[in-house]
Amino acid sequence: MIPNILMINTFSIVMLSITGVLLIAVIVLFFVGKKLDKKQSEQQKMLDANRQSVSMLIIDKKKVRFKDAGFPQAVVDQAPKMSKLLKVPVVKAKVGPQIVTLIADEKIFDSIPVKKEVKAIVSGMYIVSVKNAHGKTEVVPQKKKSAFKKTVEKLQEKAGATPVSKNKK
Repeated sequence: MIPNILMINTFSIVMLSITGVLLIAVIVLFFVGKKLDKKQSEQQKMLDANRQSVSMLIIDKKKVRFKDAGFPQAVVDQAPKMSKLLKVPVVKAKVGPQIVTLIADEKIFDSIPVKKEVKAIVSGMYIVSVKNAHGKTEVVPQKKKSAFKKTVEKLQEKAGATPVSKNKK
């Protein structure tokens, strides 16, 4: 049999080594996150500097892989390898006499109306925001709730509590 002292020492050594590895991982993630945050703020400044207001007719919108979106080969070659595999929100629109393919911001993609004329703020080939050209705002239909979410809302209503999603405003 192994003495208890040796067993405790082995356990504590394993726990200390796991704690040390986790601590190093947290420190590395902190500095990587800080670097990525700085990079994102620089890109946001660049987007803000190149903004233009454009009137366009939205032909189609969909989420497709970057390499299958129909961008010119020069744009596809400049994109990072990981982004080529991800699905991006793509909008096909008629701007003036030509039809162009643009990337939409994830936040506004659902609010872009199809087959309607809109005023959009564009930065390069990136749609930052969209307003309807004729002042009518289209209400985006809400997705159907699952049976679980309906049940949770009913139970919260019976208990007198407001649903969690309504409290976040």
